[in-house]
Formats: sequence, structure tokens, C-alpha cells
Amino acid sequence: MSAHLVIAIDGPAASGKSSVARVLARRLGYVYVNTGAMYRAVTWHVIGSHLDPSHSDAVLSLLESTRIACEIEAQESVVRINGVDPGAELQGEQVNRAVSTIATIPEVRRQLVAMQRAYGEKADSVMEGRDIGSAVFPETPYKFYIDASPEVRAQRRAKQGLQDSILQRDKVDTSRRMSPLVIAEDAHVIDSSHLTVDGVVGEIVGRLKLKGLLAADF
Repeated sequence: MSAHLVIAIDGPAASGKSSVARVLARRLGYVYVNTGAMYRAVTWHVIGSHLDPSHSDAVLSLLESTRIACEIEAQESVVRINGVDPGAELQGEQVNRAVSTIATIPEVRRQLVAMQRAYGEKADSVMEGRDIGSAVFPETPYKFYIDASPEVRAQRRAKQGLQDSILQRDKVDTSRRMSPLVIAEDAHVIDSSHLTVDGVVGEIVGRLKLKGLLAADF
């Protein structure tokens, strides 16, 4: 059990989970933790070191001499690689294409999951990713899975200027050996295809009230 409360927000790429988690965290006064940024930071470092992301031995060798710092600033998680915050470069096309490959490496996942769990020792948080409710914090009673149709998700990616295949991302994420993308048995599933961010947040808040976490007049 973590020392602080964790609300888990999972879902596939472009489901809207990041936007929902950030707004929810602000509304509750919790820390927003973007675990995907951790995997993207490692991917950015691998690419910047001119390594092939599919060569797991080379990736792990690089990480042995890499300092990864996961911190909290302005109530949000921040990842620094050897003291550098990659910032907007985490959303670059090269990182976007390779991050799922990096995320399939078991030792990378083990290292980053340990850092994600460390956030649970620091503050109450809304943590989003692909395996938060199923693997990182399976004991939390507050689990949500945000989904949307492949067509809607592809449109969202296109608006972000990203051209990767949603179906390919889903295939990699759901078929990896360690902590694949799954819906936790006790997660509340929300289809965001035709909902606004505030609409999804409102549904989550309603469920949290039913669970007794929030007062009825929150």
C-alpha cells in the first residue's frame, strides 16, 4: 500500500487520459503524474545517444550510466535525464514512433515502475498511464480506464500533428510480455469518444463521490 492516495487513469494512446488526469488533479488539489513522459524521456535519451531502441542490451547499458530524476514541480511530475528536462521534445515524432518499443523492455519498466511507486510515497496523486491500475498500484480502489474509438483517437493524433498508427500502437501495448495494456477488473470504463474533457472529469468525480472519497457537494 502506498503512503498516499492514488487515482489510476489508464487507457490507450489518444484516449484523452492525459488531459483528463491533469484537469482532475487540479480540481482535487492532487499531484498530476504522467508516467508516459518517463518512458518518452528514456526514449529521447536513447535516440539522442544514437542507439537503436529495439536493441535492448544497448539501451540497458546506456541506462546504467544515466541519472533519471522524477520530481514534482507546480503539482506536476517532471522527469530529468542527467539533469536535463527534455520538455516539448518528448512529443517529437521520433520519440513518438519509438516509445512503445522502449516500453516493451522489462528492465526499463521495472526501473520506471519503482519510480512511479515512489510518487505514491510523496503525495496524493492522479497518475495516468497504461498499467497504473493493473500493475503499478493494483491495490488502489480508484481505477479508471479511458477509451475512445480508433477513428476518434486517430483524428486526435492527426490534430496533434502525429502520423503514427493507432492500431500498431495498440498492438504493441497490449501484446508486450510485461504489464501489457489491459483493463483492470475493478476499473470503471469511460468512453470519451463523444465527451469533452470536463465531461469525463465530471463522470470520474461522480464515481469518487459514490465511493465516499469526495463529499456529495464537492
